Amino acid sequence: MLRNLAESLFVHERIRTTEAKAKALRPYAERLISKAKKGTVHHRRQVLSDIENREVVHKLFDDIGPRFSERNGGYTRILKLGQRSGDGAPMALIELVEGPSVTTVDSAESSRRRRGLRRPRRTSEESAAAAPTEDTTLDEDESAEVESTDEPAASAENTTETEESTEDPADSADEDAEKN
Repeated sequence: MLRNLAESLFVHERIRTTEAKAKALRPYAERLISKAKKGTVHHRRQVLSDIENREVVHKLFDDIGPRFSERNGGYTRILKLGQRSGDGAPMALIELVEGPSVTTVDSAESSRRRRGLRRPRRTSEESAAAAPTEDTTLDEDESAEVESTDEPAASAENTTETEESTEDPADSADEDAEKN
């Protein structure tokens, strides 16, 4: 297991695994990097006895080892990510210290996703139909203004109705006949 984890660490320069595995991998990987720093044929053969993938060993000796030539230890970093959603196991990200320049944790978002089917994406026609028009959407401030302006208007309508009711009913009947 440690061989496979170390191989993945050297290929990708960071891996996401459980905290226990990351803590076990750290000394193993750092010993291999120390051998790669020395770069002798003897050390290459020792590393090849552990990691059988020649491409990974080549990368370890030609790229990773020289990168840490000025460093005396501490080639890896373990960042805790929280619990895995399936079983609650504590997860960690183990990475090479002088690895890729970006150290943000993008894989943490994938652990928050829930299982399930994805909804199909909307087509441009559906999204245009679903998008509200400008007239129907109001901000909170605008809706408050509309509500406050509606009240006086409603009271003004009520006063005109009361004025019409005080007029002669015969006049209102004549006006109704003219409208029809």
